[in-house]
Amino acid sequence: MNTSDDTLLVFTNLPDADAANTLAALLIERRLAACVNILAPCTSVYRWQGAVETASEVPLLIKTTRARYAELQSAVREAHPYELPELIAVPVTEGLPGYLTWVAAETRATD
Repeated sequence: MNTSDDTLLVFTNLPDADAANTLAALLIERRLAACVNILAPCTSVYRWQGAVETASEVPLLIKTTRARYAELQSAVREAHPYELPELIAVPVTEGLPGYLTWVAAETRATD
């Protein structure tokens, strides 16, 4: 049974909707995520290689488990168009038990 300590909420940003949809589909297909929310575009302001940059990006909220995180990270690194993608995992400290169990079931490796 999954506990809240096993569940992660992972954040990343993509440059456009097509890239966001492609990555989301890949993560779901490989069972590395139970659900990926593709959010509305936002404006990101950041410093990159010494210069302040502004870009339109599409945020993703990825629900997964600690057990699948390493593979998820590897898949994102391979498929992400950025040289250095944002990839931040936050542990879920509370959640509806049935939902957490669903996340675990949907991300269970099938090999």
